[in-house]
Amino acid sequence: MENIIELLNNCKSAARKLISASEKDLNALLIKTAELLNNKRDEILNANKIDASKLEDNNPRKDRLLLNNSRIDGLINGLKEVVELPSPVGALLKSSKMENGLLIEKYAVPLGVIGVIFESRPNVTIDVAALCLKSGNAVVLRGGSEAENSNKILVGIVRKALRECNLPENAVVLLPTDRQHVKTMLQADKLIDVIIPRGSQELIDLVRKESSIPVIETGAGVCHTYVSKLANLEMAANIIVNAKTSRPSVCNALDTILVVEEVSEALLKNICPEFIAFNVEINADEKSHLILQKMNYPYLKKANADDFGKEYLDFACSIKVVNNLNEALEHIQTYSSKHSEAIITEDTLEAKRFLTEVDAAAVYHNASTRFTDGGCFGLGAEIGISTQKLHARGPFALEKLVTEKWVVKGNGQVR
Repeated sequence: MENIIELLNNCKSAARKLISASEKDLNALLIKTAELLNNKRDEILNANKIDASKLEDNNPRKDRLLLNNSRIDGLINGLKEVVELPSPVGALLKSSKMENGLLIEKYAVPLGVIGVIFESRPNVTIDVAALCLKSGNAVVLRGGSEAENSNKILVGIVRKALRECNLPENAVVLLPTDRQHVKTMLQADKLIDVIIPRGSQELIDLVRKESSIPVIETGAGVCHTYVSKLANLEMAANIIVNAKTSRPSVCNALDTILVVEEVSEALLKNICPEFIAFNVEINADEKSHLILQKMNYPYLKKANADDFGKEYLDFACSIKVVNNLNEALEHIQTYSSKHSEAIITEDTLEAKRFLTEVDAAAVYHNASTRFTDGGCFGLGAEIGISTQKLHARGPFALEKLVTEKWVVKGNGQVR
């Protein structure tokens, strides 16, 4: 434990030094990190190969864990995009001259030390480090044991870049994967300013329960797509297939289809051939089960209560036939994780009601929930998708990694 506290103290000290770095210095750091990532591809891929070998090929977490040249290119491009983003740090938010002559100003300043606990995805290491550093924050990372080798080499690259740019290397710290250290991290309220869990609902629940540090929740997504009787069914099928199969292991993938009874059979006829091609398991309610049984759908199960409100993270989903929009809204309110929800309809009034009444970080009309992503929303890399309401919601990145500081200037005023 002493070693962990020492690491956290070092990171806290680095945060104080980092706050004086200019935006030019921090951009140079990110460019250097991109250069090192490119130069050390073979080492990164070898380390990742060791991690990936621990998982079976049919394990949905393997896709989240995997790094390849294309994904390394994505990390490098993400760093370059963050360089182009304006820093929120130092922005003058408000200025007032009082009657007594005091000048009162409010500025955006870094949060300080950000602790991030995440699972499986080593790309998070670079994305999070880049955004934290660009916004003048130090970061404590605790990744999962399944990505231990990948995370070590990636953090080593960032720390090397910090050294070469004459910035404090302890501004980025990777904690050991031992579970005993998680509690130490979550109780270090004098050393860490905010905790961000990124992963399963189980992880988020643990952090919320154990942390004495303010928490920004991200990760778990139970995403619904509702198909109205006034939907373009060809469009609906394309959207649903994309939302389920393009990358099922991520949080913005579709988990539950809600469809009005009048169009349920026609919709399922459009969807089934594509779902069969991807071996998608369907957990169907009674009405949709009868339809799919008649179609001889090969990967069919009867849904039970636990199949709704479930984040599948795999080639699987649930289907429920509903009578109308009211029933769909009730279902979503009951089971949503408040991540991303979609409606497919040509009725603009129905769409407006859905977009207004559904309580989620992102709501969609005639589009796939797979777009809930910092890059797709023009934010560059992202810390995660926040499903809470304070102080960030939805894809959040640079703009939300700051807090406020009041600066008061006088010439002898007393109260």
